[in-house]
Amino acid sequence: QVQLQESGPGLVKPSQTLSLTCTVSGGSIATRSSYWSWIRRPPGKGLEWMGAISFTGSTHYSPSLKSRSSISRDTSKNQFTLQLRSVTPEDTAVYYCARMFGSDGLGSTNRLDYGYWGQGTQVTVSS
Repeated sequence: QVQLQESGPGLVKPSQTLSLTCTVSGGSIATRSSYWSWIRRPPGKGLEWMGAISFTGSTHYSPSLKSRSSISRDTSKNQFTLQLRSVTPEDTAVYYCARMFGSDGLGSTNRLDYGYWGQGTQVTVSS
């Protein structure tokens, strides 16, 4: 059973960099054809796909967030990390990590397209 667990600060000040880590157990982030995404849900809004890192380490980003986002991985720890720069209160959201197989659905916000999700972590941007 694959499990994903998000971790990171619950509170970030405006203009700072948000860093979140997803720790994966029960499966490798290098498993062929696996794609590991970051998705968020701002309060009162729908899911927003932010970006993903593939089993090869290639990265894919939402055009709206590409200039502020970086996704990386540490295969030795079976973790992948999101960095979001220059945060504003509009970045307040519950942040999730999730896994899908294959790239056809990359960018999807349909929960059914992902085999596994983390439980999510609340991030608030406030001074």
